[in-house]
This record gives sequence, structure tokens and C-alpha cells, in this order.
Amino acid sequence: MDRKDLVKEVVKIARQAGGAIMAIYGREDFGVELKKDESPLTLADKASNDIICEALKKLSVQYPIVSEENKSIAYDERKGFDYHWLVDPLDGTKEFIKRNGEFTVNIALIHRGAPVLGVVYVPCFNETYWAVKGEGAYWERTGNIQALQAASFQFSDPGLHVVCSRSHLNEDTQAFIDNLNSPELVAKGSSLKFLILARGEAHLYPRLGPTMEWDTAAAQAILEEAGGSVIDEETKEPLRYNKQNLRNPYFIAYGKLG
Repeated sequence: MDRKDLVKEVVKIARQAGGAIMAIYGREDFGVELKKDESPLTLADKASNDIICEALKKLSVQYPIVSEENKSIAYDERKGFDYHWLVDPLDGTKEFIKRNGEFTVNIALIHRGAPVLGVVYVPCFNETYWAVKGEGAYWERTGNIQALQAASFQFSDPGLHVVCSRSHLNEDTQAFIDNLNSPELVAKGSSLKFLILARGEAHLYPRLGPTMEWDTAAAQAILEEAGGSVIDEETKEPLRYNKQNLRNPYFIAYGKLG
């Protein structure tokens, strides 16, 4: 299947998952439980994951699925993947529980360590973002589709808009921000932080703290196609996937650095 056709199918899947999430969002009880790492898990995470995985398995092209909510696949098996899906069925579970609307559905296709297709759906606002490598990035809301273009900037510019997490602002991130020239902070949850950059409404997103591969892959594909980048702070190379350890290194997401 052509990737441009494939992304249309993945958009449908993400929206279906988002519908299931919103059905649970309207309930009194989210069925919250804690995983081994003390992060929360809700009925919405499970429902979204089930829909996404079942739908991906019905596509005419078949790739292995790595999802936050699936049983982990041993690296000895994963390292042989040429392509695989990387899924976060509900990114921003803490934001979901807070009922602030800042959560997303993320589905990416990884090819030899790089995201080549990404879809992010924002259920509360019925917004869809998608990209295919080499084909641009797009945003749809209220039936209108527009191309995404990251904003150009230089580090020395005053008043840069810096996206930070609502739930994770640590000392290293604060130190990075303090080196900028009168920055303006924009607080957001989940992969929405990347999407603000892709829309050209902010310039930088320093994430000098822990994330997992499924948190970033789909949005990285979108930001890169919008002209931005997501750079490993240690190697200074684009963030890579399907590592032995699925935890991401520290990274900085950029708009269009001039």
C-alpha cells in the first residue's frame, strides 16, 4: 500500500480510538489503576489500544505492533524489524484524568529506526495531524485541511516561545530556558507540545527528562515534515527508535532553526 493511502487508513483508526476515549471521558469513573512504574492506566487507555491494534491487524499491509499497553517484545526479536508500528493509545493519561483535554492518540510507522509516517489525533478538539516522509505535514479541524509549517528562528532571538510540560518541568529544563533571551513559556501536555511547534506557534521544546519512544515518534514525523527537528541532546542527531532500551534520551524539539 502506498504510504499516502496508508496514512488515510491510520487517520481513521486514530479517530475511532479517540471516539472510544471520549465515551469514557464522559463517565464518572475512569477505572484508574497504577502500572509497575506508578504511572496511571485507565479504561480509556485499554479501549483505545484494543481498537488500534485490532484495526492495524486488518490492514492490507502487516507490520509488528509495539504499543505502550501491549506486552513488551524482546529486543532479540524487535531488532530484526524492518518496519513496525509504534503506538501510544492515550498520550497524556494524567491530563485525561485531570479532564483538561490535553491528551492525544499517537500512531507512528517506524522504518529502520526512523519515523516515516505519523498520525496524532486530539479527541477533545477533534483535530487530526498527519505526515508521511517526503509528503509534508497536515492539520485538519472542522473539515478544513491546511499544511503545517514550523516557524523560523535563531537562538539569539528575543521572546522565543518555549513549550514545556504541564507535569514535568525540572531543573535541567529550567537551566536551558534561563539561557534564552526573554523567552515566553507555553505549557502543554502530551504530544501537543510538538504540534504547537509544527503549527509555527512556538520555537523550542526542550525535554531534558524521561520519555518513551511511543511518546514522541508520531509527533516527530509531523514536526520534521513541517520543517522542524527532534534532536538527541547527546549525539546531536535526530531521535532514533527501536533501541534496546525504549526510553528516549534527553532531546530538544525545534521549529525551523535558521
